[in-house]
Amino acid sequence: MNDTKSQPALPDRLSINPRSPHNVAAVFEHDIGIKINGKERFDVEEYCISEGWIKVASRKALDRRGQPLLMTIKGTVEAFYK
Repeated sequence: MNDTKSQPALPDRLSINPRSPHNVAAVFEHDIGIKINGKERFDVEEYCISEGWIKVASRKALDRRGQPLLMTIKGTVEAFYK
C-alpha cells in the first residue's frame, strides 16, 4: 500500500535527468503519473506545472552530447502519485 505520510510533496518543476538542477531523488522513490490536457503520458522527461509544459524525448535526434533532443508540449499539466 502507498503510505501518503512518507511521500514528499511534488515540486512545481521536476526532471528525470540526474544532471538537472530540477532533479529530486526523493520523489523518484515513488511512482509518479503525469497528465497533460487530461491524458496520461508515460514518456515525460521534465515538466513544469506553473508554466504548463512537459518535455518528451524525440525518437532519433540527438544533441552534441549524445542525449536525445527534447520537444516541448504545452497544456494543462497535472502531477500525481500512483
